[in-house]
Amino acid sequence: MNYIVLDLEWNQSGTPAGNNVKIPFEIIEIGAVKLNEEKVMIDEFSALIKPQIYKTMHYVTGKLVHIKMQELKHEQPFEDVIERFLEWCGDEPVFCSWGPLDLTELQRNMKYYGLKPLSEGPIAFYDVQKLFAIAGGNRAERVSLETAVDRMNIQKDIPFHRAFSDAYYAAKVLAAIEDREILDYVSYDTFNPPIDKEREIHRIFKDYDKYITRTFASKEALLADREVKNMNCYLCDKSSSKIVKLFSPTGKFFVGVAFCEEHGFVKTKIRIRKTDEGRIFGVKTQKIISAEDAEKIADRGRKHKEEKSGKRNTKKP
Repeated sequence: MNYIVLDLEWNQSGTPAGNNVKIPFEIIEIGAVKLNEEKVMIDEFSALIKPQIYKTMHYVTGKLVHIKMQELKHEQPFEDVIERFLEWCGDEPVFCSWGPLDLTELQRNMKYYGLKPLSEGPIAFYDVQKLFAIAGGNRAERVSLETAVDRMNIQKDIPFHRAFSDAYYAAKVLAAIEDREILDYVSYDTFNPPIDKEREIHRIFKDYDKYITRTFASKEALLADREVKNMNCYLCDKSSSKIVKLFSPTGKFFVGVAFCEEHGFVKTKIRIRKTDEGRIFGVKTQKIISAEDAEKIADRGRKHKEEKSGKRNTKKP
């Protein structure tokens, strides 16, 4: 097993009219570092890619990564580069990236060209940005890669903002995280969600639970599923009293609170996701929260209910 720390640079249309919805971000560079099980660097990969969709460099991309379109014209196309890259990765690679986007866009580019998917379902990977935050004691914090490098006193010996250099520094940050328990906090890329109930993801972490559902035809069908809407305590699965029924303050997620006599207040959050084909799936998380946080959610739920009631009463007959 090896860790593959990758970073991608991609280009996009400069205008909404020129955007290809099937591949809004075209990968133009892949950079990666291979670490062994002891997180020691053992190999590297770097390749530019010939554009086939967006032939003009977006001004922000060009300014940030300092790549000109002329440099890419004689490079290999994506299909050839990704074949070399996956062969270089070897068997059973553990992908890592700074942030959660790279694997999603890599798979979207692969799908566009009709290539075999990396997986039929979610891919477990390490979001090094998240691991850095957990290691630093502030789980919600998200900082730039350069900020993390500075905080860990890592020597900056090559420039940032190219695919290989950012993969190189992300690998350095990952290697510098000494607490191996941090690696329990695996993330999941859900570009390809579970295809059936048997392949759904259930994972209990140290301080929360994650459940990635199979796909449904609609949001209503998802929320009608017994396991999806179940708010029982994830630690003991005993019947819990609903303090706040699931409600949606934004339409993108649902949140609710139940009370377990053994473990206390349990927050349930269901994020709604949609596949490229229009199917719906959910990412459900549960965690134990304080009575104060439970009351904040309850107050938010009451206000949401009042707002909905007010909107109904103001509708014209």
